Amino acid sequence: MPPTSPDRIVLTDTQRQDLDRLIRSGRTEQRLTLRAGIVLAAADGQSNARIAVSMGVCQDTARKWRHRWCAAPGVSSLGDAKRSGRRPVFSPVQVAQVKAAACTPPKEADQPLSRWSCPELARYAVSAGICPSISSATVRRWLAEDALKPWQYQSWIFITDPDFQPKAQRVLDLYQRVWDGKPLGPKDYVISADEKTSIQARCRCHPTLPPGKARAMRVNHDYHRRGAIAYLAAYDVHRAKIHGRCEDTTGIVPFTALVEQVMTQEPYKSADRVFWVVDNGSSHRGQKAIDRLAEQFPNTTMVHTRYTHRG
Repeated sequence: MPPTSPDRIVLTDTQRQDLDRLIRSGRTEQRLTLRAGIVLAAADGQSNARIAVSMGVCQDTARKWRHRWCAAPGVSSLGDAKRSGRRPVFSPVQVAQVKAAACTPPKEADQPLSRWSCPELARYAVSAGICPSISSATVRRWLAEDALKPWQYQSWIFITDPDFQPKAQRVLDLYQRVWDGKPLGPKDYVISADEKTSIQARCRCHPTLPPGKARAMRVNHDYHRRGAIAYLAAYDVHRAKIHGRCEDTTGIVPFTALVEQVMTQEPYKSADRVFWVVDNGSSHRGQKAIDRLAEQFPNTTMVHTRYTHRG
């Protein structure tokens, strides 16, 4: 190339080292290696025609990267230019409208559905005139951007009891270590107890094989049914410790066994007060359960979730 060319390349030592490093690196993309080689060849005085023959490219390619380097000397000039890309098919308003529909109960959109699914949202977007066509996969991708899952729901109970607050306040105060407006002492404990019934007991027909080299743990899918059992648990609210036992069924006797299991060990055995928070299940319902617990362990106080009474 004539020395008078405006695309004459003169490299500094640092620039040449950077280009050599790009070419020698095994992790450099092939296209960057090619472009670096074109710049080095041009800096050595080779013409575009000669570079094209030696590099196996056309002269326009050699001319392009020679010019790119001259316009902005540096390794960054060897990267691809930014492209605008394909124009978006859907506008931001359409995306927002579909997301808004997903956050609206289907009945408010006159849809005979209990909950939205991606295919149903896609059909609704078309029928409502939000967009002429859309796939359920596109809807799913949009919802995932904001972690929206309208097909999932949680059940909850609207409180209708007008006296709910004073009833719940005593239990919540206990969890905050307060009883009758006074802080609990260091030897006062709060236990929350409940039962889980009808747990299906199963026994594997064959023992589980432990994992090994390049092998996951193997669990045989066959099992023998061993009936149903109940799990009784007593959770120490402030010490984050759980006491549990399995019984064939629930009732007064199994619950009494759970109380004995907890109250016969320290620190509950020598505690000043141990508050037992329970629901109104048949195992510990009413005044008789309160009296029975207080008679068995005088330092206990049974607190029902619907009403409270000191033992």
